[in-house]
Amino acid sequence: MTVDVVVLTVRAGELCALVVRRGEAPYKGRWALPGGIVADGEDLVDAARRELVEETSVSPASVRLEQLATYGAPGRDPRRRTVSVAWLAVLPRPAVPEGGTHRARATWRPTEWLLGRGRLAFDHRTILRDGVERARAKLEYTNIATAFLEPEFTIAQLRAVYEVVWGHPLDAGNFHRKVTKTDGFVSPTGRRQSAGRGRPAELFTVGTEESLYPPLTRRSLA
Repeated sequence: MTVDVVVLTVRAGELCALVVRRGEAPYKGRWALPGGIVADGEDLVDAARRELVEETSVSPASVRLEQLATYGAPGRDPRRRTVSVAWLAVLPRPAVPEGGTHRARATWRPTEWLLGRGRLAFDHRTILRDGVERARAKLEYTNIATAFLEPEFTIAQLRAVYEVVWGHPLDAGNFHRKVTKTDGFVSPTGRRQSAGRGRPAELFTVGTEESLYPPLTRRSLA
């Protein structure tokens, strides 16, 4: 049994995933998702957290893991039959990965490149694609978008997350109206952003509800 972790973030206006350059066969030199073998008696989520630390130095305290899916197609690992439980996490403004046993190989890469021209090991293209699609879907009915941001954010910064993850621009006025009228999505802090030109933007923090009703569908926000 193995675990693999899809860790997503927004960097420089692109949706990026945390990957590791493999240093040994099979698939030497290819990109892979962080992951590895589950130890005897080890809980699956604990194994996922451990592998993140060992391969990327990402602190488990900063990551909220959600089980994504199980992958067990014959031949997914040329060495032996393996079943992997994949996990999904999102992070705000992450640093360049360092530390851990594979610190020289861990990095962030745009998901569009990884899913296109990037050479991924095993079935990690499928796992990454599923993770991206899960994140896109969850933007509609949960507050997952706030996990890409710092604790305090503007509505414009929140909209930028939606635009990057969904891959298309949104109407600013319609987005602001929908977000602020959705009960429990965001809460005003009473403070304003200090930097920037013009009137400082109002700052918000995540609200009390993880599930959004009514959902913020892509069509309703266009």
